[in-house]
Amino acid sequence: MTAIAVTIAGSDSSGGAGIQADLKTFSALGVYGASVITALTAQNTVGVQGIHDVPAGFVALQMDSVFSDLTVNAVKIGMLSKVPVIEQVAAGLDRHGMTHVVLDPVMVAASGGKLLDADAVDALAGLLFPRALLVTPNLPEAAVLLDRAIAEDETEMERQGAALIERGAKAVLMKGGHGTGEMAVDLLVTPEGTVRLSAPRIPGANNHGTGCTLSSAIAAGLAKGFPLDQSVEEAKDYVTKAIVAADRLRIGHGHGPTHHFHAFW
Repeated sequence: MTAIAVTIAGSDSSGGAGIQADLKTFSALGVYGASVITALTAQNTVGVQGIHDVPAGFVALQMDSVFSDLTVNAVKIGMLSKVPVIEQVAAGLDRHGMTHVVLDPVMVAASGGKLLDADAVDALAGLLFPRALLVTPNLPEAAVLLDRAIAEDETEMERQGAALIERGAKAVLMKGGHGTGEMAVDLLVTPEGTVRLSAPRIPGANNHGTGCTLSSAIAAGLAKGFPLDQSVEEAKDYVTKAIVAADRLRIGHGHGPTHHFHAFW
């Protein structure tokens, strides 16, 4: 049986994030990738120049087309900028019985461009947290979702992860990439406890699409039948290596992408 994962996300015209990063990640990890496009962005390594949202009804039609034909093992959800799109995605997940869902609550691009409407934050949490197996916020995103200050240490990271579970999430990966210190520490917070994942913090500006890449790598692991903790651990290792190898690439004038195919070229 071929492992299949679907990304429901926006398009990054520069290829470093969004569905392009997701599909590259799926392929690099041996998973067949399909996509449901929620928005088109005019975007490069320097910034986001524009967003064209896909009508909510057409997002639903894409979901029905893909899920009615392909045997989908896991879903990664990224950029959902509008409330009607969030509503249609939630309904589509229910309609097709999707349970292995990784939700990356994308709010701001690495270059600083805003990707989520303010009124969509509550809809994202209320409708998609309960339908996701894992939610993967970075520290600023978790702070917005909880209306708190950004976590500055692991104790507060764990508290905020637990608070997101109280808000409806089944499990939360608090991503520490925006923190400080020599090590980049992520915390996998579940009702059963917390797992600490640590890797050296990689200096440099080539971090465009790291969040997209991590969440899609986790979805790839789930699609292959791995348990959640193994999927998260292997995804973090993959992303760390992709960031290290990013210096081999010379892409754009701003935040360059990670090297998704570092194991091949």
